Amino acid sequence: MSQKTRTDDAVEAAAAAPATPSARRWWILAVVAVAQLMVVLDATIVNIALPSAQADLGFSDGNRQWIVTAYALAFASLLLLGGRIADLFGRKPAFLVGVVGFAAVSALGGAANGFAMLVTARALQGAFGALLAPAALSLLNTTFTDARERARAFSVYGAIAGAGGAVGLLLGGVLTDALDWRWTLYVNVAIAVVAFIGGSLLLTNHRDAANSKLDVPGTVLVATGLFSVVYGFSNAETHDWGSPLTWGFLIAGGLLLAAFAWWQTRAEHPLLPLRILLDRDRAASFLSVLITGAGMFGVFLFLTYYLQLNLGFSPTKTGVAFLPMVGALMVTAQLGTTVLLPRIGPKAVISLGFAVAAVGMAWLTGIGIGSAYASTVLPQLIVTGVGLGLVMPPAMQLATGGVAAEDAGVASATVNAMQQVGGSIGTALLNTLAASAATDYLAGRDATSKVVQAQATIESYTTAFWWSAGLFAAGALIALGLFRRGTPQQDATAAPVIHM
Repeated sequence: MSQKTRTDDAVEAAAAAPATPSARRWWILAVVAVAQLMVVLDATIVNIALPSAQADLGFSDGNRQWIVTAYALAFASLLLLGGRIADLFGRKPAFLVGVVGFAAVSALGGAANGFAMLVTARALQGAFGALLAPAALSLLNTTFTDARERARAFSVYGAIAGAGGAVGLLLGGVLTDALDWRWTLYVNVAIAVVAFIGGSLLLTNHRDAANSKLDVPGTVLVATGLFSVVYGFSNAETHDWGSPLTWGFLIAGGLLLAAFAWWQTRAEHPLLPLRILLDRDRAASFLSVLITGAGMFGVFLFLTYYLQLNLGFSPTKTGVAFLPMVGALMVTAQLGTTVLLPRIGPKAVISLGFAVAAVGMAWLTGIGIGSAYASTVLPQLIVTGVGLGLVMPPAMQLATGGVAAEDAGVASATVNAMQQVGGSIGTALLNTLAASAATDYLAGRDATSKVVQAQATIESYTTAFWWSAGLFAAGALIALGLFRRGTPQQDATAAPVIHM
């Protein structure tokens, strides 16, 4: 055999051999997890600080909601664009630019001298978050190739996705009590420094869609469509469902998204290739993430109100009260992705998780004016956390599993968008139902009585919890109906892809 033949054979054997996992992969997971935690935290960390910020800057109650909504609007509407930018121009630069930009505008928000400056900073946070989040997740897609390690990485990211809101409430309370509301924004600078240094040293660049072009018409259609949907649901919270600012934007958003779907069938380089949406397990996973985002709102917002206004908890104590749920979620995230999903498949795991979460939320409706946290909140939170831990990580893993490498960023962005839109739906729906329940309770009663007022708030909370339980129960039925039987099968020709 000639030297040339032996050399060719060696090259072919090396190409056929499985790639050796990077020794840095767990450090990469840590860096990406830190960056994603920063993005997830900012969906809730400012909430607890809002009363202090409002007193300091002097903006009205009507303007208060825009501190939260501005972030959600920019984040949701630009996610698909951010994911595609990462695919086209490289995930490492997208990640680093996202981290630096997020830190810079967070510092701008912390230094805000008025409402306009603060709300602008929050919108810019959402924009840079829309670039950072899909870049981070698609970086993991190319880092973990072993199925067992990928499941373990997913359990970490799924725990962050599910518990990040509660951690944000805790950190927001601690920073507001110990320092000042501005530190709920300044803290991002410290987190970003860690993520940037780690990303610069550990990450390599990936441009799997470098030969494609940006779908400008598709970008405009989906960005305006998602903006209209989230804005419409936000107006339902502050106005009512009969307001043109609500139904008008919802209809416009629906039409724009329908036009986007039509355009994707004709575009030469579609922003969101429809092949990503047509897989049965992936479609079921997207719906699961949407429902989870909507239902979790009842856990965080209304329980925060109950703990602070009815039980007299401080912001810090309120955040600590959510930690048992976070712990339960993290434990079952590991169990669900590394043990149960590979053995019994998503139909059983995700539907069971939704059912358990529904039981936890239904149980939580037993709260009263004089209830004790240890008996009427803590066990229910743990049960809900167990259920969500069985839903979030497996659903997010399956949502992008088997997607081609050039579509990894936009697939990750789609899951983020589902979670964000779900949260917007939950915000509007549960707030409206809770307000109606309180109004109905006060009808025919002495509305000046403090006891009657307190009981009206309990009625509003329990109504929200019942509807959250109903959303999770619907999720269980959808999971049973849509997910395939058996364990998930990944296309061997597709690049391994994971999500948070």
